[in-house]
Amino acid sequence: MTVQASASAGGRPEWVNAMPAVFVVLWSTGFIGAKYGLPYAEPLTFLLVRLALVAVVLAAVALATKAPWPKTWREAGRIALAGLLVHGVYLSGVFCAISKGVPAGVAALIVGVQPLLTAALSGPLLGERVSGRQWGGLLLGLVGVALVVSEKVHFDSGNVAGVGLAVAALLGITFGTLYQKRHGTAMDLRSGAAIQYAATAAVLAVAAPLFETMQIRWTGEFVFALLWLSFVLSVGAIFLLFALIRRGAAARVASLFYLTPPVTAVIAWAMFDERLGLLALAGMAIAVGGVALVNRA
Repeated sequence: MTVQASASAGGRPEWVNAMPAVFVVLWSTGFIGAKYGLPYAEPLTFLLVRLALVAVVLAAVALATKAPWPKTWREAGRIALAGLLVHGVYLSGVFCAISKGVPAGVAALIVGVQPLLTAALSGPLLGERVSGRQWGGLLLGLVGVALVVSEKVHFDSGNVAGVGLAVAALLGITFGTLYQKRHGTAMDLRSGAAIQYAATAAVLAVAAPLFETMQIRWTGEFVFALLWLSFVLSVGAIFLLFALIRRGAAARVASLFYLTPPVTAVIAWAMFDERLGLLALAGMAIAVGGVALVNRA
């Protein structure tokens, strides 16, 4: 098979074209994994075990494959900071918000504002231009996300702390994506990810004992959720995210997060028989159309 035969009409290999779709599906399973694992461990404790496990595995892989490591402490510090934002602030915010009673739909909707926030900041921070068509697609995607989650939103106005944690998660994934685009695109994914997970696990090792009992019930469901979130999400999905950030503009990559709530809803329907109404189906279609507008060549 020649290179031309294995490439798409646009001149890129098929696996490159499939990366966004695979990322969306993998990222969407995060809420499903949380639903399986959080009943058996507190959120920071769960994340500490998960990220420490991944850090050890990736460090071993980086050493075994002789991956290059950062040449200066400054470079390593920048890599670690991006990891603390993307992994520490985002994941901790989402997990803790859900554990405090914020419905998953509300958390998804708050974090779903990320593409708009990223687009607004990518110009002054990265010098990227967001066209009028892309702004229209971002707004259309936000409308679609709102329709998908609106059927299941039961917002408790008194849950200020939980909502604040979800907003912190939004800021973490937004600034983490922008910072990674600006300072971390040259990092080796093996050694760089190992540094990011180790740095985040070190912070959680201090925070978890302060706020939680750190008790874990090692059930089959918890082990499955831990392994899935550790390797499919924290390795597979994150590697895809960083690869997409390298290849595309930050606003275009961020628009993919609009597809997460609809795809999560489909997975929840298949696994837990959570029904989708006409409003949710319409929102899914609108969100897909918004992403298509943002990413159209």
